[in-house]
Amino acid sequence: MKRCLLFALLALVLTQVHAEDASHIARVTLYPGSATVERVARVAPGAKTLRIDGLPAGFDARTIRVEADPGIRLGELSVLDAARADALNPRQAELEAKLVELGDAIALLDTERQSAELVTGYLKGLGAEAKSAAPIRDLTQTLTAIRSGGRDAYARIAKVAVQKRSFEKQKAVLEQELAKLAEQGNEARALTLALAAEKAGEVRISYQISGPGWQSVYRASLDSASARVTIERQAQIAQMSGEDWSNVALRLSTGQPSHSPQAQPPRSWLVSLREPRPVFESMAAPMAAAPAPSPAPAMAKRARTDDALFEVAELQTEFATEFEVPAKISLPSDGRRVTVSLSKITVPVGLRVQSVPRQDPNAYIVASAARPEGVWLPGEVQLYRDGAYIGATRWSAEQGEKLELPFGRDDLVRVKVNAAPQLSARGGLIGQRRERRIASEYVITNRHHQAVDLLLLEPAPVSANDLLKVESRFSPPPTTRDWEKKAGVMAWQMKLAPGASQSISVDYTLDWPKDSQPQGF
Repeated sequence: MKRCLLFALLALVLTQVHAEDASHIARVTLYPGSATVERVARVAPGAKTLRIDGLPAGFDARTIRVEADPGIRLGELSVLDAARADALNPRQAELEAKLVELGDAIALLDTERQSAELVTGYLKGLGAEAKSAAPIRDLTQTLTAIRSGGRDAYARIAKVAVQKRSFEKQKAVLEQELAKLAEQGNEARALTLALAAEKAGEVRISYQISGPGWQSVYRASLDSASARVTIERQAQIAQMSGEDWSNVALRLSTGQPSHSPQAQPPRSWLVSLREPRPVFESMAAPMAAAPAPSPAPAMAKRARTDDALFEVAELQTEFATEFEVPAKISLPSDGRRVTVSLSKITVPVGLRVQSVPRQDPNAYIVASAARPEGVWLPGEVQLYRDGAYIGATRWSAEQGEKLELPFGRDDLVRVKVNAAPQLSARGGLIGQRRERRIASEYVITNRHHQAVDLLLLEPAPVSANDLLKVESRFSPPPTTRDWEKKAGVMAWQMKLAPGASQSISVDYTLDWPKDSQPQGF
């Protein structure tokens, strides 16, 4: 009977240990700036509690969700914060061990340097004694030996100095990385879950943590012969959550769970007039009662604090774009960045040559297409044209209805600017006004063997003062005025045949009062 009782007690202890130590991170869903971590724990039949220690203290306890296999009933859940007794994570322990090794290596180098310096000091003293006491023949041999020994000693000192600088540089890098890890704090959390396991199974616990995340980066490759652009979507992921992710299933989502889940309701917009201040005829007059405080300052303060309430908060549920990474990912909690390729799409594009001669006398290639479906987060785009890297830009899909990407200069489209001399004169009634004329001619030549679509843009002057008059003349007339709703921007769109040239003239006359000081031209 005692032996049976002992075996039963041992089985209960083993059950508890198994329940405590079997948890691991199975899946992580990454959002821009946050993550949902899912842990899985295996429990044995008859288990009564499940305890998970060493969790990072930064996760939001309100977001904990617990699920279990059939046959496992769940009870109360408690969360306990406590200080860590060990290193924050294996990476921190590894860094601390490397720092100890480097410290020992530097100490050994210091000992070797001191030993070499002791030798050089002894050799200096020996040389002085030899010069004063030894015969000439013995002196020559002694000095030769001293010179050879001194050369070796000084060489060791120099070598030690080089090695020490290298070790100290490595030590500084490791200390910097360790300091970043230390910023996460030395707090940990423990979860204790009451349960009743009728049979073996799994318990899944998920929670939300801020800090880890991913950001979009893209690679856009233009094939000018087929007028197609291939866009490769990539993700840069990093995390310093306080727990390493080892061999986990990773899902990336464009959702924004950290944003407000609903729009703010509209608030009344109240306006008023400030009460005029009383005017006193003399200091001896009795002081009037202070006027009631005007509500205007309070409304101004409320308007400033409510700016953030009207930011658009996207609902990332059915409208999120998610990516399931096929291979398991291991990512330590040290902030290093890992790049994962997500998907590729190839889209037909329209190509045009675009120039703004008044600002830059060069022509640039622009590819335009319908905006791809789905949610595309803003990110940097690496640009390639016919296999050659030509630069990088930032793309934000939400800024326009179309996908438009630049692909560098087109050196076979020449833009020549012929500026007419600026003319100043007096005119108007009794010479009370001044006038200035600004005229330019743009000559665009296509040196390609095929026609190109040309878009030439000209920012015409726009007067911000009724006293400043602007008269504009264009030849030929622009195709579009106020291009893309930009005031004063004129656009000429045309097809330029191979070897053909096109001349566009712009002429502005500005008129203002003689006593005024013009600006902007």
